[in-house]
Amino acid sequence: MSETFNEQELLQFLAQKTKVDVKAIKLVLKHEQAFIDKAKANAKGEVDIDSDDIVDYVMSRPDVKLDELTVDTILNLEMDYLMEHGIVTDAD
Repeated sequence: MSETFNEQELLQFLAQKTKVDVKAIKLVLKHEQAFIDKAKANAKGEVDIDSDDIVDYVMSRPDVKLDELTVDTILNLEMDYLMEHGIVTDAD
């Protein structure tokens, strides 16, 4: 990692880019993390997660009031931010 993770900076970045309320963004990210935490690793210890599966999971949560395109945009921008700041190195 080339930089430390700054959650506030990430939230501000996402809010600025999407014009979505920070509380709604936090909710999307919370559900995204819950999905990732439940994902099973393969024999090599790797976890393969499809971004469409994350969007579907987040959209299935009753407290998420955003549309699918907005959720997808938030998650894609989050990945862009994390890659740009060296927090993740491979999004494949």
